[in-house]
Amino acid sequence: MLEKMEERFDAEAVIGEFESLSRDAGAVQRETLQKILDENGGTEYLQRWGLNGRTDPDSFTNCVPIASHSDLEPYIQRIVDGNSPRCLTGKPITTISLSSGTTQGKPKFVPFNEELMESTMQIYKTSFAYRNREYPIGNGKALQFIYSSKQFKTKGGLTAGTATTNVYRNAQFKKTMRAMQTPCCSPDEVIFGPDFHQSLYCHLLCGLIFRDDVQVVSSTFAHSIVHAFRTFEQVWEELVTDIREGTLSSRITVPLIRAAMSKLLVPNPELADTIYRKISGLSNWYGIIQELFPSTKYIYGIMTGSMEPYLKKMRHYAGELPLLSADYGASEGWIGANVNPKLTPETATFAVLPNIGYFEFIPLREDLNSHGQEAKPVGLTDVKIGEEYEILVTNFAGLYRYRLGDVVKVKGFHNSTPELQFICRRNLLLTINIDKNTEKDLQLAVESAAELLAGEKLEVVDFTSRVDLSTEPGHYVVFWEISGDPQDDLLQECCNCLDRSFVDAGYMSSRKVRAIGALELRIVRKGTFHKILDHYVGLGAAVSQFKTPRCVGPTNDTVLQILSVNVVRSYLSTAF
Repeated sequence: MLEKMEERFDAEAVIGEFESLSRDAGAVQRETLQKILDENGGTEYLQRWGLNGRTDPDSFTNCVPIASHSDLEPYIQRIVDGNSPRCLTGKPITTISLSSGTTQGKPKFVPFNEELMESTMQIYKTSFAYRNREYPIGNGKALQFIYSSKQFKTKGGLTAGTATTNVYRNAQFKKTMRAMQTPCCSPDEVIFGPDFHQSLYCHLLCGLIFRDDVQVVSSTFAHSIVHAFRTFEQVWEELVTDIREGTLSSRITVPLIRAAMSKLLVPNPELADTIYRKISGLSNWYGIIQELFPSTKYIYGIMTGSMEPYLKKMRHYAGELPLLSADYGASEGWIGANVNPKLTPETATFAVLPNIGYFEFIPLREDLNSHGQEAKPVGLTDVKIGEEYEILVTNFAGLYRYRLGDVVKVKGFHNSTPELQFICRRNLLLTINIDKNTEKDLQLAVESAAELLAGEKLEVVDFTSRVDLSTEPGHYVVFWEISGDPQDDLLQECCNCLDRSFVDAGYMSSRKVRAIGALELRIVRKGTFHKILDHYVGLGAAVSQFKTPRCVGPTNDTVLQILSVNVVRSYLSTAF
């Protein structure tokens, strides 16, 4: 029965279900919490807090404390080691997800189970149904730049892998993609290949082979799409030769990938000529995606938060194609679906699915957080439009009142469920004394300064930052990789502009009285951020989940080392 439903995806039924769920989101939340606590109330963790079988929100929030990952880590470690498979959940956890690890420098372990997989598919289907109403696609293929790292067995025999790997390797994923008429045009051997450079090359090659069938170009994160087409600029002639001659480049050495690709490759001089002609007619690669894949309706991926800096380059590659931001979640689980696909990525909102977890929101208004005390969390339907909150998640996989670490703003309501805009990670702060700058503040400063480069047809390829306390007073260091070789006076101007663009009152006043030293702009060699990506992939992160760390902490020695050995020029601000 389920298989038949999967085979004929009914968008209107999916929309109808979400409309029904969101009409009385408060009641659905109470039912969802009751279900979570009925299933898991007997666990060691929840028994510790004396709920004694109660499942109502008031008892839950009064008894169970707010938790960060470090609070749950000892329990998760016992599950990983095979000692207490049921200490957080009634049913034993059999799979572990690894977070991307780019925030703290090392991946976190997070429980993963079938309920999380089901909520993943529910999110995918919900957003697809609304998306397909605005941008209908026929029976085609998706050029998906997705990569799956290896799963491995933990000491306790659990299967562990990145969150994206756990999803891609699940049979439900492929079934759902087929039902939504967007199967990946690359074979599994490419997606699950051990070398992402080779997988990327083959994704591009498969896209070209099926160029007329490609209706969607997507990846988990915008970064992967930009990275793919930056790579395309370097290897396109080799790809055209492969298609012309029907033979695979010698750069592909993995036997399984070579075997799978050889089944797709036949000599096709006509297609090779078409691609060559299309590329020759481009101006600085503008609109390359539209030209290469003429049936494409849109480009899709997570484009909010730390992905926003890649949007300018993405639009350049996309030409006139719309950019649609994918749904909102984390390795720990999903929050909301994009049911307003016509909004730009910068204004994208995500409607919370009230049945996939129990959600609370800590108000972040200054006047509510007095004497160092946090404001009391409010429920899903009690949030106010225009206010910012930190999210707490309680899910079916053993996380209870868990700090996700994200700051969101409520932009409106879809029926009675809130539509959230992602603002930033709460803990990614540049701070020395009274200054507080978030990832968003850094991004805006970089965008302002990068405008100066645009006049010279140059761009910031990628960036990160750190706080340097080895000098007295401490100062901010911003690292840029840029596309060309600008004059020193232009980069000095950029450095001053960066310093002036941090408009946080604590930062500006500290700079004026020299309580914070002059901002330093360090230019790194081309390929430096690629080395950082390779470092994380080497640690077991999936390329699909990679996010450039925007603020490198003092304990992240390897990334700091990669940055420092690749610095080629350095400038100190004279703005204050």
